[in-house]
Amino acid sequence: MAKQTNIRLDDAVKAAAEDRAKRRGLTLQGYVADLIEADVNQARAAFMAGAATFLAQYADEFEAEVGEDHYPLPEGLTERAPRDAA
Repeated sequence: MAKQTNIRLDDAVKAAAEDRAKRRGLTLQGYVADLIEADVNQARAAFMAGAATFLAQYADEFEAEVGEDHYPLPEGLTERAPRDAA
């Protein structure tokens, strides 16, 4: 569900934003929403890329500490779930 947000813009900034929105065939509201969404998605993508790099860099250490065979099953349990089980 979309929510409405109000912002205050300097007159010159508002005029420039309206001009850019018009050139893109958007309303000012659509233009601002697109800018915010792009910024959020870019930040999310950058975080995920950084997390993937971190995990790849330390995969051996993670595996050594919490790897599949590091901690034995409790008494009476004989089956293991597949590594990709949810």
